Amino acid sequence: MALVVICGQPCSGKSTVARCLVCALEAVEPKPKVRIIDESSFHLGRNQSYADMTAEKNLRGVLRSEVDRSLSKDNIIIVDSLNNIKGYRYELWCLARAAGIRYCVLYCDTGENYCREWNSKREENEESSYDTKIFDDLARRFERPDSRNRWDCPLFELVPSREGIEQSSSVIADAVSYLTRKVDSRTRDIRVLQPTIATQNVRATEANSLYELDKATQEVINAIVEAQSQALGGSLNKVSIGQNCPTVNIERRVGLPELRSLRRTFIKLTGQTSLSGRPPPSDAESAKRMFVDYLNREIGTS
Repeated sequence: MALVVICGQPCSGKSTVARCLVCALEAVEPKPKVRIIDESSFHLGRNQSYADMTAEKNLRGVLRSEVDRSLSKDNIIIVDSLNNIKGYRYELWCLARAAGIRYCVLYCDTGENYCREWNSKREENEESSYDTKIFDDLARRFERPDSRNRWDCPLFELVPSREGIEQSSSVIADAVSYLTRKVDSRTRDIRVLQPTIATQNVRATEANSLYELDKATQEVINAIVEAQSQALGGSLNKVSIGQNCPTVNIERRVGLPELRSLRRTFIKLTGQTSLSGRPPPSDAESAKRMFVDYLNREIGTS
């Protein structure tokens, strides 16, 4: 159904907004499936996740992968994190586009002084908080969303320091309406992202097919290399791959670099065919037979 990206300064009220949005969505009929993805989903602490650039990059990778796995046209995913880098928000937007769903950004526009004060209160109450050094670094690097950017649009802006955070907030109500309203030919103010060939997810069956193709072709290459090695420079006309596969007919020794090049070309050609026609073979034996036939055409004696 949708991907919601919540962004804001550290301790700006994002998690509270996420919970209010979930409650508001669950009050809608029919009730949509809603899930929050955040650092705590992976038992990661705030200071641990942002200790340095490597840790922060790893965190974004983990969150992005989980979002990618979770997106579907049957649920609403809420990413409750800083989402402070516009390039990262663009990556999330691309995931939503590939899934063919709605997308929006919910921005907690809280002043840095309020965020700093709320962080201090959390520390006093022995709740999860940011170290001063990490807080300052994150606040300095925050990239404010801009509705003129497609990956920040539509943009719902909430000011918790002035308006508070309530389920009944007009901003949250507007977001719920955008996420759940039915779309028809007359709808103009709701955009469902459309996937392109470059961003479409490979169907699960095709992904499995490509895995089998990669594995099977590597086994054929290994068999040829092993057979040539055992021939010790002597003549070798046929290489047996298995009982149910044709033999590889070669008239000369074929080096590993050339075999790898042929393998890459075969996989590329097979992948191009799957975009315009049937998917690649889903079982190893079929993949091996196809690759052997290809090798026999390229380097074979017959």
